[in-house]
Amino acid sequence: MSGDPASNGRAPAAAVGPTPAHAAPPPPRALPGTGDQRRHILVVLVTDRPGVLNRVASLMRARNFNIDSLAVSRTDREGLSRMTITLHGDDVNVEQAAKQLYKLVDVVKVQDVTSDPIVEHELAFIKVRATEANRGEIVRLVELGKGRVVDLAEGSVIVEATGTEREIDELVGLLRSYGIKELVRTGAVVMSRGAASIEEALRVR
Repeated sequence: MSGDPASNGRAPAAAVGPTPAHAAPPPPRALPGTGDQRRHILVVLVTDRPGVLNRVASLMRARNFNIDSLAVSRTDREGLSRMTITLHGDDVNVEQAAKQLYKLVDVVKVQDVTSDPIVEHELAFIKVRATEANRGEIVRLVELGKGRVVDLAEGSVIVEATGTEREIDELVGLLRSYGIKELVRTGAVVMSRGAASIEEALRVR
């Protein structure tokens, strides 16, 4: 019986295929604080009781978050308030902070809407130094920035502006060259686009 002399009587080696995907080890989970820092928007529904705002802010401070803005208002549901929190942090750290918020007794719902399709606006009042010579120029600039003048006085104008954080920043930057006497901003408020509702989801529970 003749055979292939190269085989030396040994059985051919089995072909080695690619390692199955299910056998690959999972990627290591990122540690808090090691990821890219980016802006996050959290919507938090809480019971309307004294001290809730302080407890939420204290928890975020304990996790070393610097809150960019925090807007609080009542909802259409009696006894329920809504917070909109904007802050900077990496995804893992913000996720853990959201889970910690759930542990507070008065927190009913937490939703990170950073990557969701939303409508976002904030309101700003800007008091700008103005003279007879440049008042008209300031008014035209404000109108181009989709703002409006709500008060005219000797030496100043008050501008009302609404829009996204970036739009407000851009208008403030343009008006800064004239001299800003006073500035107040509400912080962002947001609402998810479409028919879904964070508040209606609570009513059906």
